[in-house]
Amino acid sequence: MEIKVNGYSADTRTVSVTYDHAGVTHTRDVNACHDEAGAYDQVATAARVEEVGAGVAAKIAAGAITNPPPAEEEEPGEESKGRKKKKTAPAE
Repeated sequence: MEIKVNGYSADTRTVSVTYDHAGVTHTRDVNACHDEAGAYDQVATAARVEEVGAGVAAKIAAGAITNPPPAEEEEPGEESKGRKKKKTAPAE
């Protein structure tokens, strides 16, 4: 699993984390750790991010976390009718 910590928010006391595993990308906030004085503890937070990652991997394996479906696009000339067509993945 590839894990990227995107940054700490002092307002929410969380870190935004992106997990990439088995072709699934999942981004979520993880509660940050703080020391006795209330300062952000980067080392303890990294350990917590790893622990959460184990749960994310299990949920991906179980199918509980998946990539979102492709966005739908409006068909040309159909904007006023609200019809949409599915966006397909590019050919490989």
